[in-house]
Amino acid sequence: MIQNLPTPQEPLKIGTRGSPLALWQAHETRRCLMAAFGLPEAAFEICVIKVTGDQILDKALKDIGGKGLFTREIEEALLDGGIDIAVHSMKDMPTEQPEGLILDCYLPREDTRDAFVSAKYARLADLPQGATVGSSSLRRRSQLALRRPDLKLVEFRGNVQTRMKKLQEGVADATFLAMAGLKRLGMADVARSATEPDEMLPAVAQGAIGVERRLDDPRVKAMLDAIHDRDTGIRLAAERAYLRRLDGSCETPIAGLAVLEGDQLWMRGEILRPDGSECIAGERRGLASDAAEIGVALAEELLARAPKGFLVGR
Repeated sequence: MIQNLPTPQEPLKIGTRGSPLALWQAHETRRCLMAAFGLPEAAFEICVIKVTGDQILDKALKDIGGKGLFTREIEEALLDGGIDIAVHSMKDMPTEQPEGLILDCYLPREDTRDAFVSAKYARLADLPQGATVGSSSLRRRSQLALRRPDLKLVEFRGNVQTRMKKLQEGVADATFLAMAGLKRLGMADVARSATEPDEMLPAVAQGAIGVERRLDDPRVKAMLDAIHDRDTGIRLAAERAYLRRLDGSCETPIAGLAVLEGDQLWMRGEILRPDGSECIAGERRGLASDAAEIGVALAEELLARAPKGFLVGR
C-alpha cells in the first residue's frame, strides 16, 4: 500500500505547458490517478509553467534550441521540487533526461497518424502544383519535399487554434497536425483526412503522453506504476532507442513507428535530407521483449547505408 497519498491539504503538483492540448494531457493524467487510487480532484494541483518554445513563435525550432525548449523550464521545476510530476507530449522529449529525473510512465497511446488539414482540399494528393503548405516540423517538411517537390513550404508554428487561424487567413493552403492531438481536443473533424504511415511515417513517439518524475521519489514511482501502459512502454522503448542511436534533434528529419503484433514488434524508420532530396528507409521485426535492441539495430542499419554527412550535426 502506498504511504502518504496526496490530499487536498497536500496535493500532488502536476507540471505542464499551458496550451489546450498540454492541459488536456495533464487533466487526463490526473483522471487516471484519481481512478487508480480513489482520490478526489482536489488532491491534485495543475501547475502551468511557461516554456521558451511556446513564447517564440516566429522562428524555427532548430534555430532557437530544439526540443528542450518545450521541457527545460518544466524539468527545472521538477528538480527544484516546485512540482511532483511533469506531463509531456513524448514527441517533444529529448532522448536523455537531466540527472535526477526519469521517464518511465506512459499513458495509452492515441492515433499515431498525421492529419491533413485544409479549408480547400481533402488530401495531400489533391493539392495543386505550387500550393503552399505550412509546417514547423522538419520531418514533415522533408517528407513533403521528397514526395511533392512542387509545393511551397512555409514555417507554421503555434498550437492547434493558432494554426487553424493561419489557415483561415490564407497563410497556407494546408497544414499537417497530429491526429492524436485533434482527437484529444474533440477536434477530429478538423482533419480532412488521416495520412497513413505508408505515405508519411510519423514522428518518433507521436501520440504518446509521458509522465516524468524524480528518481528519489518512491511514493510517486508507486503511483505512476499503477497507471503505466505496458504496450505503449514497449513501443516507445524501441522508438526512443532508435532515435537516441541516431542522435535525433530538431536539425535532423527522422521518422519512426513501432507496432506490436502479439509478442512481436515491427519497427519502421526513415531518415531524410532536410531538403527532401533523399530518404533512407528500413524496417526490423523481432520479439517485443527485445524492443530497445530492435530500435538500435534499425538505427545502425540506416546509419550504415547513409553517406557521410547525411545526418545534420554528425
